[in-house]
Amino acid sequence: MAKTSRPTGLRQFLSSEQQRDWLDGKINLPDAAERAESIEQRFRYAARFEKLLRRPQGKQVLELLKLYGPACIPIPRRTERFHWSVSCLPSTSDKPLVRVNASWMELFTLYADGEDVRARFITHLSDFTTDGSATPGQLDEAFLEQSVTKPEDGSWFFPSGPDMFIVKLRGAASIRKFIADPRALRAIRTFNLTHMNRGRNAYQASHSYSVADHMLPD
Repeated sequence: MAKTSRPTGLRQFLSSEQQRDWLDGKINLPDAAERAESIEQRFRYAARFEKLLRRPQGKQVLELLKLYGPACIPIPRRTERFHWSVSCLPSTSDKPLVRVNASWMELFTLYADGEDVRARFITHLSDFTTDGSATPGQLDEAFLEQSVTKPEDGSWFFPSGPDMFIVKLRGAASIRKFIADPRALRAIRTFNLTHMNRGRNAYQASHSYSVADHMLPD
């Protein structure tokens, strides 16, 4: 008798129909009431969190994450750390303030930009083309320019991966506008679902519960 494979990623918690409805903004998904928290893990990164709070960008970072978490991550309480994570002042060469990951993939990163912030979103190219293809020549540049406060706040790149697209934004105002735009939000959600469905998060050990406190809805 053939063994039935167990679902991975978000499929353990959400049906394909629920995921599609959330992607389209049709439903609010029921989340866990409590968090499965590790006190040891919380204390491991407590000093980094205090250091972030002392940065001139600290307040802006937490405000943006408070917007990003509920809007862009499905059932964030139930999936915290093991299916997505947020790192505080991670020790990488690009010196981010915070980085959100799922599976083996970066989803969203915030950096210092003077006393303001800049962001990097990794998405699918096909969500930003005029014909839904992964063809760089079909990029909808007009939409991208309109999705931020000022066109010069945005720039974008085509990395080597298939159907990959990087959006870089400068300034908290343009980051907020981008997340609030229905088409951009759907693109962010699509990419996040792709990688949250790929299995367990590889960055569990760097998860900062103190930062995540500000990403979870009340």
